[in-house]
Amino acid sequence: MKQHTVTDSPYGPLTLVADDGVLCGLYMAGQRHRPPQESFGPRDDSLFGEAEEQLGAYFAGELTRFRLELRLDGTPFQRSVWAGLRRIPYGETRTYGELAAELGAPNASRAVGLANGRNPIGIIVPCHRVIGAGGGLTGYGGGLDRKRRLLDLENGTPVSALF
Repeated sequence: MKQHTVTDSPYGPLTLVADDGVLCGLYMAGQRHRPPQESFGPRDDSLFGEAEEQLGAYFAGELTRFRLELRLDGTPFQRSVWAGLRRIPYGETRTYGELAAELGAPNASRAVGLANGRNPIGIIVPCHRVIGAGGGLTGYGGGLDRKRRLLDLENGTPVSALF
């Protein structure tokens, strides 16, 4: 059974979704590929304390690695991409091509990009750490401005300076 909550963040409201108590979604307002609200189940603010606490610590620059149980539903290839995202260290980036090569599919940078865009647990599964081949910011379901601010946060810019 799915349940959800909405929590405030420096990046706008975040909708957290759990399935049988396991986090399976984190969506930003206006996010591309955001499932319909009715698919999130009833609101229950009591289930998400640990996730909200870790997100707060991340936004404060005090947490560099999330330690939450996650349920990432997708194709085997998508799940491999999302696992690869979780291996990118805090404050670092990879290009789509580099991530594809790390996954053993060096010619699959476009497929990596498509899987990256379908990441159901943004921020925690750090799809914002993937950049274009030339080092520029490309595609981000939450918007390029949020992507830039998340990368700046991870590179030591205080949240208060990002807004």
